[in-house]
Amino acid sequence: MSFSEKRQLVRAAMKAPYLSREEELQLAYRWRDDRDEKALEKLSLSHMRLVIAVASRFRNFGLPLGDMIQEGHVGLLEAAARFEPEREVRFSTYATWWIRASIQDYILRNWSIVRGGTSSTQKALFFNLRRLRAKLSNSQTPLTDSELHRKIADAIGVKQSDVALMNARLSGPDTSLNAPITDSDGSSADRQDFLVSNEPLPDEIVTGQIDTERRNRWLSSALEVLSERELKIVRERRLSEEGATLEALGAKLGISKERVRQIESRAMEKLKSALLAAQPDQAVYST
Repeated sequence: MSFSEKRQLVRAAMKAPYLSREEELQLAYRWRDDRDEKALEKLSLSHMRLVIAVASRFRNFGLPLGDMIQEGHVGLLEAAARFEPEREVRFSTYATWWIRASIQDYILRNWSIVRGGTSSTQKALFFNLRRLRAKLSNSQTPLTDSELHRKIADAIGVKQSDVALMNARLSGPDTSLNAPITDSDGSSADRQDFLVSNEPLPDEIVTGQIDTERRNRWLSSALEVLSERELKIVRERRLSEEGATLEALGAKLGISKERVRQIESRAMEKLKSALLAAQPDQAVYST
């Protein structure tokens, strides 16, 4: 929607007549039951004043009012699609929540490059932190940051750590990773050059994958030298995540736990010999 279209929408909203309760119900039924587009247009246009009023409450977030009105209009249409007139609730009462939710979602998506909040706790902090911080800061008794965060956390019903984290998000502006940083000696570099990642480098990841696949092939080949019982013991004792106990395996195989230990020891020696025979220069076996 262009700027001129937004202005026309606002002007039309201010000129639209108010609806009586009966007119509102008739339009709501016509839209829900008959999908009457004209009824929807009249119902939504008559409530655009409400959209403008709600959007005006969020002016301090620095986003274009016209865009917030447009997002609020989306919420208004969503409310019209979900409204149940037989509940005998005024449409404006029902639509206010959808309008506010749509505008708030738009603000969270556009206020910063970094998402301001996704959970209900984060959203409550995002939209109430500034107001509560200003209110508490104007008190006669000066408060430390810790005391301020604690009072805000108690007022909203969230953790103090969540308040501190959101306060840090709102206090710092977005900074481009390509922003230059000049050193004392006159040399410059991009901010992203100083970011540290603990993740392995791409070549290390590929090397690790290749080594893992190679070891798996060696192990699969070496396992072929084991008997069926030896293979079962090695798989359940060494190759499973939990690792079966000697007692459990002995009970399953009908032998003593000492016999299980002896078979496992012999099987591991056979595996070691097979692996070293296949790759004598590679130390691939460890106990």
